[in-house]
Amino acid sequence: MRTTTLADGRTCGAIGLGCMSMSHSYSPMERDDAESIEVINRAVDLGITFFDTADMYGPFTNERLLGLALGSRRDEVLVATKCGLLAGPDGRLRRDARPEYIRAACDASLKRLGTDVIDLYQLHRVDPAVPLEESWGAMAELVREGKVRALGISHPTVEELERARAVFPVTAVQHELSVWASYTREDVLPWCRKNAVTFLAFAPLGRGFLTGRLPTAPFPENDSRSRDPRFAKGAMAENQAIVTAIRMVAERHEATPAQVALAWVLAQGEGVLPIPGTKKIRWLEENAAATELTLSQEDLEDLDAMPPPAGHRRWV
Repeated sequence: MRTTTLADGRTCGAIGLGCMSMSHSYSPMERDDAESIEVINRAVDLGITFFDTADMYGPFTNERLLGLALGSRRDEVLVATKCGLLAGPDGRLRRDARPEYIRAACDASLKRLGTDVIDLYQLHRVDPAVPLEESWGAMAELVREGKVRALGISHPTVEELERARAVFPVTAVQHELSVWASYTREDVLPWCRKNAVTFLAFAPLGRGFLTGRLPTAPFPENDSRSRDPRFAKGAMAENQAIVTAIRMVAERHEATPAQVALAWVLAQGEGVLPIPGTKKIRWLEENAAATELTLSQEDLEDLDAMPPPAGHRRWV
C-alpha cells in the first residue's frame, strides 16, 4: 500500500482502520472479537498502519481489543484514541473535557491499550462547560510528559481549531467526509489544508450505505444508524440513487462502489486519511485495494454533481 505523511512527519498507510464498529454502534449483535483480531492483524499485513479507537467505544472494550490484537506488533503501527465523550447507563452521551478527567482518561487508555504512549490523542468533543484552552492545555501536558506523541480533535468548528492551535499544535482533525457528506469541504478541510493539518475522514463509506450492500429493513434500536435520518425508510429508498451513481463510476473501472467511495475521499488531497471500519477480512481487503484506484476528472465531476442525500444533516 502507498503511504501518506501525517502533519507531524510520521508516515502510515494511505488508508487507516476505524475500529469502532468492532465493539460499538453498528450491528452490535454481530460482534466477534476473535474475527476482529484477525482483521486487525490482516490490516497490518496489508500496510494499514493507522488505527483509530476511543475510550467510549464499547465502552472501553474497543481499546482493550485493539491492544490485545496488536500485541508484539504495536511498534509497527500508529494508534489513535480519544477522550472527553462518555456514554451513560441509558446510552445517552455526555461530554467531559475537564483537565483532571483528561489526565485520568489518558492513563486508563494507556493501560487498556497495553502501551506506554499514544501516537495521537484526540479530544472526542469540545465540552461547552470547560474552556477549550483548559482542555487542550491539559492534553498538551500529556505530550510533554511523554504519554502522548501528538494531539487531534474530533468534530471541531474552525473557530475552535484556531483556539486550540493558539495553545498547542493540532496534528489531526477528525470529521465525517464522503460523497454523501461533503459539507466539511466548505470550511474544516480548507482550514486543514491551509494549516498543514491532517484530516481524518471517518465514515468514508457512509456508515456502510455507499457500499450498496446494506439491507433496506429498519436497523435495530441498538444500532446508531437507527437514529440517523439518512437511514429512515423513505430516505434510504430515495438515497439508492446515490448508490446507483457510484456504481456507474465503479463499472468504468471494474471496481466496487466501496472502492469508488474511498477513492473519492483519497482524491480530496494528500493530507486526507480515510479511516473506514469493518469487521470482515474480505471487506478490509476490498477497502485496501481502493488505494490503487485513481478517479478521472469526469468521475469526480459526476460524483460531485449528485444531490445531497435525503435526511442530510451535519454530524455534531
